[in-house]
Amino acid sequence: MAETIPFKNLHSREYQGHKKKVHSVAWNCVGTKLASGSVDQTARVWHIEPHGHSKVKDLELKGHTDSVDQLCWDPKHSDLIATASGDKTVRLWDVRSGKCSQQAELSGENINITYKPDGTHVAVGNRDDELTILDVRKFKPIHKRKFNYEVNEIAWNMKGDMFFLTTGNGTVEVLAYPSLRAVDTLTAHTAGCYCIAIEPLGRYFAVGSADSLVSLWDISEMLCVRTFTKLEWPVRTISFNHTGEYIASASEDLFIDISNVQTGRSIHQIPCRAAMNSVEWNPKYNLLAYAGDDKNKYSTDEGVFRIFGFDSA
Repeated sequence: MAETIPFKNLHSREYQGHKKKVHSVAWNCVGTKLASGSVDQTARVWHIEPHGHSKVKDLELKGHTDSVDQLCWDPKHSDLIATASGDKTVRLWDVRSGKCSQQAELSGENINITYKPDGTHVAVGNRDDELTILDVRKFKPIHKRKFNYEVNEIAWNMKGDMFFLTTGNGTVEVLAYPSLRAVDTLTAHTAGCYCIAIEPLGRYFAVGSADSLVSLWDISEMLCVRTFTKLEWPVRTISFNHTGEYIASASEDLFIDISNVQTGRSIHQIPCRAAMNSVEWNPKYNLLAYAGDDKNKYSTDEGVFRIFGFDSA
């Protein structure tokens, strides 16, 4: 029996709507909607049918007055989404109405945002290396902490009792939650760590670094199990698929790498035309959304994102 090569004959589809480049793409918890956040100060929500071919409806979320740098969906609610913007606000939206339901004014330009897996708290990181944690119900800060080093992407573990910070020093800082007490400093890379992803089954987390490597860590032992070495540029974005079998990673290399988590082997590459800002697997299907600095022939932003994994283009 010949081994089936995963992803071999699958295609990407392109989604157009933004006026400037897309910084962030994220799927809702049931995998039916995808949100995109853009430099054009808007977020858009797209209804994606994994097997359908119908015209995609999209909804514009308007209100931010600066770039929407990152967004994330409520892990327990398929219609609620949080956006972080350079305008210093964080907003919660209900995509059934398209309206902003809550908004918090913070102290700096927000660049990273993530939900606690139980949906109760949101963590936001800004350009001044300040971490703010908001209670989702009241939408008020419950913790604030300023760090004296560069803080990049942030994440909770699945249980929500540990909180991870990737840093410009090449370390991952592990904090207890909710106390935010320092538990461990993992010397992960020889250059800054930019991004982190938690494997959906809770066994591993992965870290992408400016040294072009992705490291895979056993979460119970806090030990590095392997590294993925396919990319040659700083790793900007990584994501595990829903089974924890595959990891996608992207950078300024003109392809997105998909590797097997257990063997470390690269099994597929999706060609792309620009540096990538965001890749994210759908939580139910092997569909990978990705967005980057795509430009048209007049070298202005295209404002597109794509989804890979369809049977036909």
